[in-house]
Amino acid sequence: MTISESDPIVPRLRGRESELASLRKLLADPQGGDAVLVVRGGAGIGKSSLLRAAAEEAADLGIETVSLTAVQAEFRLPFAAAHTLLDLLGGTVPPRPDGGREQYHFQLALALLAAAAARSSRRLLLLLVDDAQWLDAPSWEALAFVGRRLSADPVVLVMAMRDGPETESRLAGLPVAELWVEPLPDEAATALLDERAPGLAPPLHARVLAEAAGNPLALTELAAVAARIGEKGMLPATLPLTARMERTFGAAVAELPAATRALLLVAALNEADRLDEILAAGGALSAPGPAVEDLEPAVAARLVDVDDAFQLRFRHPLIRSAIRQQAGPSRRQRAHAALARAISDPDRAVRHRAAATVGTDERVSADLEDLAGRLHRRGASGEAARTWEQAARLTGDRGRRASLLLRALEATLELADRQGVERLLRTIAADDLPAEDRVVLQWLSDIEVGVWSGAARLPGHLAAAERLRRSGRDERALEVLDRVAVRTYFSDLDDDLRNEIVALLERLDLPPLTPRLVTTLGLSAPVQRGAVVVERLNALLEGPGLTGTELAGLAAVATGVGALGAAARLAAEGAARNRREGNLVSLTWALAHQTWCAVQRGDAFLGRTAAAEAEALAIETRQLNFVVPVMLNRAHAEALRGDREAVRAITAQCERALLANGAHPLLCLVRIARGVAALADGRHAEAHDELDAVFTPSAAGYHPYARFSVLAHLAEAGAHCGRRDRVAARVRQLEPIGATGASPLLRANLHCAKALLVPDAEAEGALRAALDADLTEWPFERARLQLALGIRLRRGRPSAARAVLRAAAETFGALGARPWADRAHTELRASGETRRRSADEIDRLTPQELQVARLVAEGLTNREIASRLFLSPRTISTHLYRIYPKLGVGSRTELATLIAREYVM
Repeated sequence: MTISESDPIVPRLRGRESELASLRKLLADPQGGDAVLVVRGGAGIGKSSLLRAAAEEAADLGIETVSLTAVQAEFRLPFAAAHTLLDLLGGTVPPRPDGGREQYHFQLALALLAAAAARSSRRLLLLLVDDAQWLDAPSWEALAFVGRRLSADPVVLVMAMRDGPETESRLAGLPVAELWVEPLPDEAATALLDERAPGLAPPLHARVLAEAAGNPLALTELAAVAARIGEKGMLPATLPLTARMERTFGAAVAELPAATRALLLVAALNEADRLDEILAAGGALSAPGPAVEDLEPAVAARLVDVDDAFQLRFRHPLIRSAIRQQAGPSRRQRAHAALARAISDPDRAVRHRAAATVGTDERVSADLEDLAGRLHRRGASGEAARTWEQAARLTGDRGRRASLLLRALEATLELADRQGVERLLRTIAADDLPAEDRVVLQWLSDIEVGVWSGAARLPGHLAAAERLRRSGRDERALEVLDRVAVRTYFSDLDDDLRNEIVALLERLDLPPLTPRLVTTLGLSAPVQRGAVVVERLNALLEGPGLTGTELAGLAAVATGVGALGAAARLAAEGAARNRREGNLVSLTWALAHQTWCAVQRGDAFLGRTAAAEAEALAIETRQLNFVVPVMLNRAHAEALRGDREAVRAITAQCERALLANGAHPLLCLVRIARGVAALADGRHAEAHDELDAVFTPSAAGYHPYARFSVLAHLAEAGAHCGRRDRVAARVRQLEPIGATGASPLLRANLHCAKALLVPDAEAEGALRAALDADLTEWPFERARLQLALGIRLRRGRPSAARAVLRAAAETFGALGARPWADRAHTELRASGETRRRSADEIDRLTPQELQVARLVAEGLTNREIASRLFLSPRTISTHLYRIYPKLGVGSRTELATLIAREYVM
């Protein structure tokens, strides 16, 4: 398509050659750049015209186009735009599950992704969303979810957004290409003005050009005013353009009959566009009652349109705001009251009752509170927060007001709205809250300011939970302690406080196998109640009915108490169930705990792939508290692989973040990743020093439970750098805990470490005895013992060494622990055996490519893999296109054979 004077879109797109060229380039080569483009600029700058031009270009190129215009009236209706878009794409709205708002939110996003992928299976699909700043929040999140996954699909998403705080906030979380629409050049602006208002006197012509400042809407409307009423209709150029436009529209409204103005005010305040509601409410503002004919002057003035379905729409949002500003407070109050009586929907009616209320009204406040709860359950956290705030404004009860604002704060935190959270924290009077809610407020404050309070505030949580228990609210008491269970785990509590927490948990009148109770008990007292928790975990694993969220929580506590076999199963089942249910929030938890479990078991492959997905989902679902721990577990996985540079970069970034917010206990994960990286690299003294800090109470990075998982690493380092005695002292410190049966992880590490520390003269017998134990759940430790035994045997009996070295090499290779696998292969060659190395090419795969390859090896189709990873089938095909040449295979069968041969599935 070329621009020519005969082209029908030229008159309304004068001076937009560069913007049109960008759109044409995107449509001509959608895979050559970004799949999402935001067209942005000020009100009236021509964004909608550019989207219409894109649609015309797409039609000429045979590209299918689906267009949606967001409506300001639906800004408060959760999922309204997403449902409309899904219907336009021919998809099916998923049923609302029992799992809550997050689950439905992501199921709807997945339905949109699937519908877009299906619609684009035959040819390129162009999705156009105009006025995207008016998308309701859940629909925006769903569309952003889709946009982040379009890179491999023949789908282009173009959104037009008006500049403002809402747009800035939304685009901050969605890194996309932006096409800024600037004011028209002087030549184009002059041509447009001459077309719309020919014959203007030169002084007036010049003033319109100056005040419009290249804005096409301003040129059009100011030209009309100038042509109609001349110089006196013009406004000072010192006013912002939007203000001048609102005043211009206001002047046009002021010329209309009284009945017309009354109807326009009602329409401007109404969330819906139904003419029957507008007429019914308008009767309260003018007499006699208005009729449809009374809108005709507004239609003639190009202020509104009324379609055949009797729906009224303003031609521009500035017209609506101009009408609202022009009406005084008393007229707005009367219009809201009239709308409250005219609207049959109770949810909408109560909003107008609230807007018409001066002072307090406990009944309206209670109705708003109920509405906020429904909105929150439906996924509209932002609108729920605003409604709770409104309910708080309308109550005269100080305690209830504070509690309502606390609910608003919790909902605002879900949106990662920092400014909103800071404002609410300043607004809530903590002294007006009941004691248990003051604890919740303090906990939320800690999250917001990002400061790690450690054990300092745990006594307050304990006291609040005890008060709740005494009042018969045992489940709420458990919720208070569950909120801080992970913080309890990562705090070095004194015995008295920990014992008090345990005693309270055991006094709660709840079934012992309540999943949340098991989780909280295990994270609060991993040693004191570790054996009990392991027993309860086994009982829960045998029973049915655990939800995806419960499975993820139990995976956390299973890892925390060192029951890594149970943890692996719980995390895998939790991830699978949450994938099926589309619950990305709980899936993030399950993957985070799967990562933690995997690296503690030495599984670099699973740790790396699960961490990459968990990190991406944590950011996407705004669970930012998971990001740093998951990154550090990814660093641990990279250390097991021997990627020193990756470990250095990740730990440096995370260390800065942890030091900044005072989360010093989490520095243990930094020490562990660096220590394992040094061990993998053969820097044994450095490895010893890093890992030994985890055992030293005075050192940054000390952690009473993390040391259980690195004792064998410490022993390997110590045995190679002459520090056996120091490591032996660490072993003796932990043996009494191991004897209690509290931590299977600690028992395995003690078993391995003691064998590695035996003097050389006695080492063979000790290592053989250690290998006789059942180490099925601890493949890395078994391979470590085999390698140590093989090294000793190879020195005097090479042929006897080969079997154990071969077994060690295979296990390390299967786990992705390449430095250890390399050592085993080196020893094998020294023993006289020449054996094919594991495929180095597999190590070149990205985490997501490795994940796809392993799922192919499990026999899943592209569509099944796409569903599991929340991607499109075409994206999976693109991954396979890259995987095959990296691995030197040409088919799914060859890929599956290679993966099955090289890795533990």
